[in-house]
Amino acid sequence: MLVEGLIAAAAAGGGAIVQAAGTDAWNGIRGAVARLIGRGEAGREQAELERLDRTRAVLEAAQDGEESERVQIAQVAAWQTRLETLLEGLPAAEQAQVVAELEALVAQAAAQAPETVHNDFRDATFTHSQVQGSGTMTVTNNFNK
Repeated sequence: MLVEGLIAAAAAGGGAIVQAAGTDAWNGIRGAVARLIGRGEAGREQAELERLDRTRAVLEAAQDGEESERVQIAQVAAWQTRLETLLEGLPAAEQAQVVAELEALVAQAAAQAPETVHNDFRDATFTHSQVQGSGTMTVTNNFNK
């Protein structure tokens, strides 16, 4: 059984993998995870690269909203489980090394993550406002009424 610190490291690693999918950080994270889990075995690394590519494809195929959230949660859980299994099979000294590698991977993903801004304008009042943005947007300006 894993101690809480190892479980937390595996959870953070799983989250970083999913967070990086579809971003500029993906190629670096993808390679680092394959090397980490493959432990120097070319065949295992290749299998992990393929598994990571499937993860990215599943995440990209998910529709927005609840489905996307559900798929992300499932993928984080799957990668957390893979990382926990890896950690369970290692001697204590190697566990510490892998945890350090996971922490670096999480930091790399966080540093390259796109910045997300969420604005909640419920019950807001705008007077003589201008709105700029991109994507699909509906703006009703009633300041002349």
